[in-house]
Amino acid sequence: AADLYDASRYGSVSSVFGKEMSARLADANIFLVGSGALGCEFLKNFALLGVGVGAKGKLTVTDDDIVEKSNLSRQFLFRNHHVTKSKSSCAAEAVVVMNPDLQGKCIAMQDRVAPTTESVFNDDFWMNLSGVVNALDNVKARLYVDQRCLLYSKWLLESGTLGTKCNSQVVLPGLTENYGAQQDPPEREAPQCAIHNFPHNIDHCLGLARSEFVGNYETMPAETNEFVAKGQAWVDGLLASGENKATVLEKLEGDQAVLCGMAGGMNDLLVEFLPKSFEDCISWARHKFESYFVNRIKQLTFNFPADAKNSSGQPFWSPPKRFPTPVPFNPDDAMCMQFIIAASNLRANIFGIKPPATNRSPDYFKSVLQSVNVPAFTPFADTSLKTGDEEEDARRAAAAAAKADFDTRIATASSALQATVAKLPGIKLTPEEFEKDHDDNHHMDFIGALANLRARNYGLDEVDKLQAKLKAGNIIPAIATATAMITGFVCMELLKIMGQKDIAAFRNSFNNLALPLFSMADPAPPAKVVSRTVKSVPDPINHPEYEEEEDIAAYPDPHTAWDKLTVPGALGMSLQDLVGFFKEKHGLNAYAWSLQVGSKAVMLLKKDNMERKLTDILESALGADVLKGRRLFVLEGINFNNAEGSEVEVPSIVLELA
Repeated sequence: AADLYDASRYGSVSSVFGKEMSARLADANIFLVGSGALGCEFLKNFALLGVGVGAKGKLTVTDDDIVEKSNLSRQFLFRNHHVTKSKSSCAAEAVVVMNPDLQGKCIAMQDRVAPTTESVFNDDFWMNLSGVVNALDNVKARLYVDQRCLLYSKWLLESGTLGTKCNSQVVLPGLTENYGAQQDPPEREAPQCAIHNFPHNIDHCLGLARSEFVGNYETMPAETNEFVAKGQAWVDGLLASGENKATVLEKLEGDQAVLCGMAGGMNDLLVEFLPKSFEDCISWARHKFESYFVNRIKQLTFNFPADAKNSSGQPFWSPPKRFPTPVPFNPDDAMCMQFIIAASNLRANIFGIKPPATNRSPDYFKSVLQSVNVPAFTPFADTSLKTGDEEEDARRAAAAAAKADFDTRIATASSALQATVAKLPGIKLTPEEFEKDHDDNHHMDFIGALANLRARNYGLDEVDKLQAKLKAGNIIPAIATATAMITGFVCMELLKIMGQKDIAAFRNSFNNLALPLFSMADPAPPAKVVSRTVKSVPDPINHPEYEEEEDIAAYPDPHTAWDKLTVPGALGMSLQDLVGFFKEKHGLNAYAWSLQVGSKAVMLLKKDNMERKLTDILESALGADVLKGRRLFVLEGINFNNAEGSEVEVPSIVLELA
């Protein structure tokens, strides 16, 4: 390789920051999580700075996603010929072209960073890293990476964009708070009663349409496959995990209060509407149309007529509620036919039925629909309908539950379905995973048609396909300027880390190009857990004047999220050894230990376990492979008190297994 400090490649970095800085960048082992819009910009910057090109250096990038057509406008390392290929592989190939010194140094992986891939991203992987740069698009993944960085004491550079807004955060071991220390308030969501019964804007209609797509074509087929494979054991597993009995019954046979005269759940898929031909799929779609846009509206207005009053005597149909009217099927209406065509094709897909060449021809569908007989629907009194009035809904739900014999109905439905499955050897459905960017997969056609027909029910404005895609796909237009700017800010923090700057030099940033606003702030120090006295009022209603005090000790006092209590040699320890270790080394009395296994808390600190190996206890409770290949394991669920009997809060307990 050429001299790393040759003016033709890294001379500008060396001249500004010095050759020592260039050497640190070159020998850094960086883990980039994500190679989308942010990831592409980071990789480009890293290639230009010479990150990871040295003898000891490495640049690992992982992303389990593939390149989609919609990515090409903002994820600039990708081209048309990359569509459907791995994002991380394509991005890595592109930056190697930019900087050939990255050949063999830029490692592309296709694994999601999650608990399920801890055998891939194992202890050795994390321990050998210099640090981590996040380029993620969801909070759950960010929080997981944050926890890994806490465990292995690695610095983390975090960033994100939202339209014209962008932010960055620098996380330094022991010096700053971690990403998960502060969380945004939950996003405001529309009430379920508004989405299902009382929509008053097109977003509510699109929300229902997306939910119905997932239910009909993704969730229900997947759960049916599980039932076919496991039978009654699948039902028993749901009930044992604490699943609501009404929900279990709904999975098996649907809910007539919602379906209004049409079969639902697995009964719909395996019994009532099991298709043998594409024409059967068209028949199902026509029945579904009647259920969505006619019968459900009749049912709702039967239970809540136009002159209905609420529990306080006021008109029930007061704004923002809109009184709905049925939308009868019209084969000459383009939106009605769009629904039928999309629903039929998607139904055929999950059953593996090959569609005819005319599967998009309205004339073909019209000819088949002429022979489809849709039965009349008679509305009925329904106490389970949600009104949006919490007190009234609770009363109605209690009345409905009192009449239900869920155990008998679940047993009957399960037995009937098992008998049906026995007559359908080898049946397996193919769930459809929502993909907004493929115009020919019928996904957005179904969602757009359902939402617009639902909007007609309630007299709301309809939307075109592009608007439907933006809203249903939760797409916030990405701005390349915001992406480029925030990755630039993050790379400035990277240079400070490599330059071993004092904490006072680092900055978090919060920016909005639309205002414009560019705000910098010092990173917050990690919160300290200290010994304290906590006051509480056990009975604030009857005795608000009575207070209780509880002493809570911190060990060490103080400590932060970065601190750990390590247990060396844990591989050969018994539970008694572990209890003794905390007593002798730290003066802590372990009085309880429980682990969450499924929906149950399993108590482990008991007499029968004291002589058992700690590793055996963990493997019995959490699975035989839980410790496989691990050097470190975070032990959760242990409660301590001290010699004075006070509750003690401790940092993470880490078992050293190798």
